[in-house]
Amino acid sequence: MAEPRLIEISPVTRVEGHGKVTIHLDRDGQVDEARLHIVEFRGFERFIRGRLLWEVPVIVQRLCGICPVSHHLAAAKAMDVICGVDELPPTAEKMRRLMHYGQVMQSHVLHFFHLAAPDFLFGFGAPAEKRNIFEVIREQPELGRRAILMRKFGQDIIEATAGKKIHGTGAIPGGINRNLPIETRDALLRDLADMESWAQDAVGLARDYTHEHAEMVGKFAAFPSSYMSLVRPDDGALDLYDGNLRALDASGKPIFDQIPYDRYHEFLVEDVRSWSYMKFPFIKELGPDTGWYRVGPLARMNTASMIDTPLANDARNELMCSDGGITNAILSNHWARMIEVLHCIEKIGELLNDPDLQGTELKATGERREEGIGVIEAPRGNLIHHYQVDENDQVTYCNLIVSTTHNNEGMNRAVKDVAVKQLSGQKEITEGMLNQVEVAIRAYDPCLSCATHALGQMPLQVELVDAAGAVIDCKTRDAGCT
Repeated sequence: MAEPRLIEISPVTRVEGHGKVTIHLDRDGQVDEARLHIVEFRGFERFIRGRLLWEVPVIVQRLCGICPVSHHLAAAKAMDVICGVDELPPTAEKMRRLMHYGQVMQSHVLHFFHLAAPDFLFGFGAPAEKRNIFEVIREQPELGRRAILMRKFGQDIIEATAGKKIHGTGAIPGGINRNLPIETRDALLRDLADMESWAQDAVGLARDYTHEHAEMVGKFAAFPSSYMSLVRPDDGALDLYDGNLRALDASGKPIFDQIPYDRYHEFLVEDVRSWSYMKFPFIKELGPDTGWYRVGPLARMNTASMIDTPLANDARNELMCSDGGITNAILSNHWARMIEVLHCIEKIGELLNDPDLQGTELKATGERREEGIGVIEAPRGNLIHHYQVDENDQVTYCNLIVSTTHNNEGMNRAVKDVAVKQLSGQKEITEGMLNQVEVAIRAYDPCLSCATHALGQMPLQVELVDAAGAVIDCKTRDAGCT
């Protein structure tokens, strides 16, 4: 039996968080099991206890520097309920929505251009030193320039509504603490036409890649599953900020529909497994074996009845027609992301031209409650914040189900799908195989930090384990194998 060996690979992997993949081979050298282990430890649900309710929307966004607005708004929505506010003033509602569209836009742009595009542009098997945003800028400078400016625009929206580009304070229990000055609005409007044009080009880039590599996309970690997201109450349209829960099975048949999100715990169960600190949610009615589901951009395309902005709706229709119904190809997530970027820009245009953003009624009040649930569609998928607060305004209970947690089973199945196809019969992990595992995980745009909340270095580690349990090969990013 060969000794375990360590091979350092650079650059650092393009996922956020610390994960480890183990691939088990049977005695014939075939892949028997493959798992994505999340080995960081969750802490926020514990140390948020005892904090005052108005601190929560600011504290919890420290979970992440990429999608802090999502946690900020989900927590604010939960605290609205605790403060007895069921309906925000129009200015507060629209400022929050504007903030959220800016957040989804900048996060999707970051993922697509900076993290995923090197794989598409240079190939999964390109040298590791080639697969990065700097090489994208070097070879396609105009595409790189647009990527930077589009993300900047989204961050400018966040700064205008939240006060800062990262970890702002704009949303408060019951409303918001600022409106949008006319001069800020006008400055943002000047860039809007370019943003819309570039977003349409990005949709075309993702669409064309999917069509040109249709056979590979249709087979790469593509498997049927259920899907869940928020949808608009009246017509089932895509709604990233609010709505009711809808879940569809792999054939598109409703599992549940138009369920108020404060009843999520009646329909979802969080399973625990010994080899990961990240939970495995499933739909209670179906059980843990068949009740797992996926969330995120592709899930939202599948579950929504329509998109209420014309350009994005046309793009969604094209995506859905490409598979004739429910789309299961995980690499189509990138196409769906760019459709949502286009949708966000269309909604930003609507809101910037709405005079309610200059209103002065920023906050509402109501009769105090002890429990509040806030749910939002974060860039990576459905995000649930659930709190209980005592008579002293101190948090006594906190439960967070983040997008990456919802997708945990799906990511594990994607890892196994790639491992079976790439590693069966092999005794060595190649760079190309390692990147294909990452491509499968990366398609979910996972935020392992959000899902587990730990400090420190965050490498991806892959182990190849024989039938006797011995590690026969190991590759890692920026850390040693143990």
